[in-house]
Amino acid sequence: MSAIRLLVLGAVRMHGRAHGYQVRNDLEFWGAHEWSNAKPGSIYHALKQMAKQGFLKAHEIAPSTAGGPPRTEYEITDKGTEEYLSLLRDALTSYDQKLDILSAGIGFIVDLPREEAVALLKKRIEGLEGWRKSVTDYYTPEDGPEQLGHIGEIMNFWVHSADAGAEWTRGLIERIEQGAYVFSGEGEPFVGVLAQGEENPYATKEHHPGDDD
Repeated sequence: MSAIRLLVLGAVRMHGRAHGYQVRNDLEFWGAHEWSNAKPGSIYHALKQMAKQGFLKAHEIAPSTAGGPPRTEYEITDKGTEEYLSLLRDALTSYDQKLDILSAGIGFIVDLPREEAVALLKKRIEGLEGWRKSVTDYYTPEDGPEQLGHIGEIMNFWVHSADAGAEWTRGLIERIEQGAYVFSGEGEPFVGVLAQGEENPYATKEHHPGDDD
């Protein structure tokens, strides 16, 4: 699974319609360029690729003020929404993938009903506990990593990662169950995207004609 697809679909969905530079601006505003592969080239490639696949619909509008070809705005399709929600659910239950997958899922968690979000996070804990057990079938944490030589440090790292991941997830579940955040169907959602023309304090400096595609 690729975090970039979830990030791009989610950003476009939040806007309704968005061009490439808007999506790039949003992802940089969230810091996604630091913790994922959401770099400019990857973002524009994902937009064009998912338009070809039918997950996004491309609309050509007036040329950008920077000149060059007409700007393209993207809108998520019904097929794209199904893909987005599927990726989101997978991200929230993930326990054995890169952290950018989970990070992207957390960024859009409020697009789901509160009860479903909690259920998915509980499923993640089950996965972590099962993963931990598979490690401890060969490694006894109480005996320390030295039992397996320095290779035991790998097992030790896995066990600690599983424990820390489960503890963090339980904390998130508790906050959600106590009413934190506004989830789908509960009212006005948190606005996590930049308004048209709003300056992004975290934007990278380079911007060339054609970036608006």
